[in-house]
Amino acid sequence: MMDSPRVQLWHNLLNMRLSQYLAQFRFSIHRFVWVILCCLISAQGQQTDVATVRFTFDFPGSEPAHYVISVSEDGGASYDSDGKLSPQSDEGDPFHSDFTMSASNRTRIFDLTKRAHYFEGEIDSKKKNLASTGTKTLTYKDAQKSTRATYNYSPVPAVQELTAFFQSLSTTLEFGHRLDYYFHYQKLALDEELKKMEEMANSGGLEEISSVAPILQRIGDDPAVINAVRARAQRLLDHSREGAK
Repeated sequence: MMDSPRVQLWHNLLNMRLSQYLAQFRFSIHRFVWVILCCLISAQGQQTDVATVRFTFDFPGSEPAHYVISVSEDGGASYDSDGKLSPQSDEGDPFHSDFTMSASNRTRIFDLTKRAHYFEGEIDSKKKNLASTGTKTLTYKDAQKSTRATYNYSPVPAVQELTAFFQSLSTTLEFGHRLDYYFHYQKLALDEELKKMEEMANSGGLEEISSVAPILQRIGDDPAVINAVRARAQRLLDHSREGAK
């Protein structure tokens, strides 16, 4: 017996409505699963945040007048500055460098940070008769905490050691900045620059020479550079390898 047109119509409408409900149900389930996954991913990201120490320096009139060094506990590091490539420059030459911090210095930085109580509380001496040596800021951040302290001079030994380290590291990276420029545009200036760098390295005034190893290697490998300059670059490379041991 064949269904009447009216029964067939109701049957089709019922099927359409059921299909709509099922589609809405599947969409709701998919949306729910997506929200759960996003929450899980966000929670995992928060749990795996890598601890980071950052040093910021600002001192108008110095060279460079501003720079930021960031070091992560996994060894990733970066440097940004406005250092000038030439005394005749009216404006700074923005410089960015990514590098890997040696394991020994990475451990040193985070041990000192712990000894400085992660920069919680006041770390500046607050003495009025001290000359300004620039505004310095140390920042610590991990998945659980975020702390920050600004100072001119700190009586805290761990902060003093961190400050000296980061300032020497900046000096090293600025040498790398200038060497890279001279290598491409002014090779005759390499000799004097490398001589200054070698003298500072021998006197202990530089940190993490391996951070500028790529440009030292390019200079040392370039037959267009005079042998004396290439020899200086090679000695500095040897120095960086010894320091990384």
